[in-house]
Amino acid sequence: MSTKPQLHTILSPRLLDIYDVTNSIVVIIDVFRATSTIATALYNGASRIIPVDTVDKCIQLGKTTGGITAGERDGKIIDGLQYGNSPAEYSRTFIEGKTLVLTTTNGTRLLHMALQSGASEVVTGSFPNISALCDHLITQKKNIILGCSAWKDRFNIEDTLFAGAVIGRIKEHFTIHCDSSLMAEQMYALHHNDIKAFIRHTTHWHRLAAYGLESDLEYCVSPDLANILPFYRNGDLVIA
Repeated sequence: MSTKPQLHTILSPRLLDIYDVTNSIVVIIDVFRATSTIATALYNGASRIIPVDTVDKCIQLGKTTGGITAGERDGKIIDGLQYGNSPAEYSRTFIEGKTLVLTTTNGTRLLHMALQSGASEVVTGSFPNISALCDHLITQKKNIILGCSAWKDRFNIEDTLFAGAVIGRIKEHFTIHCDSSLMAEQMYALHHNDIKAFIRHTTHWHRLAAYGLESDLEYCVSPDLANILPFYRNGDLVIA
């Protein structure tokens, strides 16, 4: 009888070093809004996205690649960068064929942490690309780490909700002995029918809605609007 691969959920980047991620697929989850923006830009034809963990690297790579530089801190475009972290900014007419160099507070940092910890593969997940992600995780038959980017290392609800949505779809294919995964799955099961109302209670909603980003946030919890799989390869996120 074959043994199913294991699945774990980490609720914050601070917990990553507790887990053995070697030979595992790590899914970077940053629902509001990095991984939603990544899926959207690639779906709309971006040639690649270069995720970087500092603003200085972002500016430098923008110059050397001719790419668009993007990033926000606390909902505002960072000085020295050209664009923000809104999925709405990356329409096909704007982004098709271009390189996007992206830095974010939480998601890009976790991505680099996962690579340094020996992940065999890094992909990004969000509600807009949930089906492509789940199909991939089932077919690969490898251990999975669902990595919630959280907010400045603090637990957040929206990333955990997404982890729960993924678990609900793929759990039959994995061995799951993980309380954070159980919590995520049950939280999503309780709220999946009213998710756009439920997220209005989150701290991140209040933080970003203050900048007029409500439509962004609703997009970020809408399934399969950018249903491709961003895959990290040789420094770039590309469509798998």
